[in-house]
This record gives sequence, structure tokens and C-alpha cells, in this order.
Amino acid sequence: DSVMLNTTLIKDLADVGKDAALLQGVIMRIQDTPNSSELVTYAPFTLFPTPVPKAVFLQALAVQTHYNTLVDKISRDPDFLQEALASTIAVDDFTARLFRIHQQILREGRSQSIVLGLNRSDYMLDQREDGTSSLKQIEINTFAASFGGLSSRTPDVHRHILKVAGQLEESQRILDNNPAAGLAGAIAKAWELYGSERAVIMFLVEESQRNIFDQRYIENELWKRNIPTIRKRFDDVCKTGSLDQEKRLFVDGLEVAVVYFRNGYMPQNYVSEQTWDARLLMERSLAVKCPDISTHLAGTKKVQQVLARPGVLEKFFPEQPQVVEQIRATFAGLYTLDMGPEGDKTVAMALAAPDQFVLKPQREGGGNNIYGSEICQVLEGMKESTERMAFILMDKIHPTPSQNYLLRRDAPLQIRNCLSELGVFGAYVRQGNDMVMNECVGHLLRTKSSEHSDGGVAAGVAVLDNPLLI
Repeated sequence: DSVMLNTTLIKDLADVGKDAALLQGVIMRIQDTPNSSELVTYAPFTLFPTPVPKAVFLQALAVQTHYNTLVDKISRDPDFLQEALASTIAVDDFTARLFRIHQQILREGRSQSIVLGLNRSDYMLDQREDGTSSLKQIEINTFAASFGGLSSRTPDVHRHILKVAGQLEESQRILDNNPAAGLAGAIAKAWELYGSERAVIMFLVEESQRNIFDQRYIENELWKRNIPTIRKRFDDVCKTGSLDQEKRLFVDGLEVAVVYFRNGYMPQNYVSEQTWDARLLMERSLAVKCPDISTHLAGTKKVQQVLARPGVLEKFFPEQPQVVEQIRATFAGLYTLDMGPEGDKTVAMALAAPDQFVLKPQREGGGNNIYGSEICQVLEGMKESTERMAFILMDKIHPTPSQNYLLRRDAPLQIRNCLSELGVFGAYVRQGNDMVMNECVGHLLRTKSSEHSDGGVAAGVAVLDNPLLI
């Protein structure tokens, strides 16, 4: 059932694939280069779609609304967040700063009862000994989950390429996918509930934006609904942001109904104390935050590890054993590195078989994880230190490689052994205790050469792909 890669067609198809992307305006991005300010180029993608077992694909879609509910429940449980993150905030300055903002908001009381969550749960398919695949979660992204825009356009690229390759039947099996519309729909619902037609949606973006077109698709979906959007940076909020007596947020003279964070998930995003002040200003405001500070913390690696402990999921889903079973089935092995016997056991286990694990810090953005012999180097240096508490250990997932061609600017076109990662987008809106919207709104497949252990599309390692269900 999988697409056969016909090497005699490759050069022609590569050109067709590039032309299709460029001519349709399908998947472009701005990329900073050393000698020019901005370069518009196509986003990298696979020449062919990648075969994915239908059963595990549908499993990932089916569990997404439960993950949405779980993230929301965690964000509303300050005692759980305090307990789960206690060891992390003791040694990780970035998480500690975020947690202090969270505590201040709790003391003052939340200004806004509307909660908007846009997340993406990422998985790989672990190859079992009997040859079947098991869906295992890599992480859940609750902050600036990207590529909902570009992945809305990639189906047309692969449909076109397969038609040119004479694979008409396969081209008709490429799934429709429009996360941009679903994500924008949730933002629009939050804007509507805010209740002011003159208020805007503010995309909080980076100083230098490499992935702008991914965001533009969501912006355009909002403009189709006649909802005004603006793009601002932390610096703009520092200079022109203010709250009125009702805690309404104004930036550059405009009332902001929704702050959609596409920046602020890495320490280097906070370049000064003024930047931290701007984050606090937005969190204290009446604007709907996506995510708010507690939802940001709910997406940390440490919370992911704590959720895998026996009995924890049951706390959030009492009397719902089937939901607990669905979520737990996607967990890989996750282990604490806290000080004490349990953490010591984790250290010994990792040092004895480093190739079986991944060492993860509390960081987002790709390219942060530690693998293989490097795990030994890092752990040997901190195994007796509290510094280890800033990390968690996870079982390494072993997917089955597939062969494909990765089309990337200035990269040679050659067949590669590839590994793929499936992402599923979720969107929810809650007002008070009423869940107004809770949906799975699309998927994302990213593929990279098997020689790379870590890193996504934005990090320059993976490329955009489509699943071909088998």
C-alpha cells in the first residue's frame, strides 16, 4: 500500500514539487541568512507522503480531546502544579520565574474567566517485537504549537506530486487537513466571548521571524471572520502596553481581546527585566491569554513525567477509567531525577544503558534533548547534584525507518532513511466552568533523516510531510 519511490522520476519530480509549492504559494517562510535581511523560500518538505498505520493515526486523533481536558484540569489545580514542579523550580531559573508569575496571579485573582488552549500532542510509532507499531507520546506543546498553518496546505503539494508520478489512486488518499481553520475558530470564539467588536487579537511574535507564513494562515482565517489582528513584539508591549482601571489591556492604543503567544517559551526570549514585566502585565490583564501562565506550566516536561506516575491520571478523571486507559496507552516510560532513592535508580539505569533513553531538560523549541553517550557525560557530571532535578529521563522510542527524499533549499537531493513524528492539534475554550469548545482540529507529520536524533522543522532538521494511511 505504500508509495513506491521510483528513482527514475526523482529529478523531474523534485522540480515539479518545488514548482508546485512556489506557484501555488503553498508553503513559504522567511528565513534569515548571514548576508541578507530576509529571504522568501519554500518550506522544506518530503517528495512523497509517508505511510502511517491507520489504526494508530485514528488513535492519536481520538485521544486529543481528552488531552485538551487534561491540560485544562492541570492548569486549574494550583496544588498539583506546586507539588509537581517543586523540585524543578528549585534548580531551573526559567521555570522558577514563570512560576512566580503564576503565584502572583493566584494571589491577585484571575482577571479573566475565559481560557483558550491551542496545543499539539506529538507522537512517534514505537516498533514492537511482533512487527506492530505502538503510539507513544513525545511531548505535548501548550505554548506556540506551530505548523498548523503550513500543514493546512501540504496535502495539495503531495496530491499534485503523486498525480505527476502516475499515482492517481494514492493522490486521492491524501487526507484533507486544515488546522489553521480550527485553531482560528477557537481564537475567534474566545474573541467573541470577550465581547468587544473593536478589540483586536494580538499575535505576540519574535524580533526576527523565520516562520511568519505559518502564522499568516491563522491570521487570514481570522480576517475572513472580520476579526482584526495585530502583530507585536515584547518590546512593543514594554513601550506602549498598559492596563486601565478594569484591567483591559491596551497596546499601541488598541484594546486587546486575545494575546496569542508565538514567542516567550525560551529563556532567551526574555532579554531584560522589562520583558518579564511585559509578560506579567499581559497575564494580569483582562485579555484572554493563549496560553495563560498556568497552562504554560502544564506543558512542562516535569508535569509530563509526574502524570505517568500510578494514580495521577485517576485524580483528574475520577470515574472515567476508559479515558485514563486511552491516555496512559500513549505514555512512554518516564522517570524522575529528583534527589533520593528513586532518582538514584533512574541515574543508574541511564548510565547502564544510555542508548535506551532520552535525557530531557525543561525547554521547548527543539534541539535540547540529550542522547546516547552524551547522557553519560552529562549525568556523570551532576549525578550527586541537585542540578539533575532540572531534567527528566524518558524511554527512547524506536520507530521503523522509511525511505524518502527531503526537499530543502541548498541541500542535495538524495534518498534517505527517515523517521517521522505525528502531531495532533487540539483546541478548547472554557468560560468559567463551561467548556464551550473542545476539538481535535487537525494533524501534522514531520519527517527527518534518521541520522538526526533531535530537532524540528524550525530547527532546520525535519521537513513537512503528509501521512498516507495504510
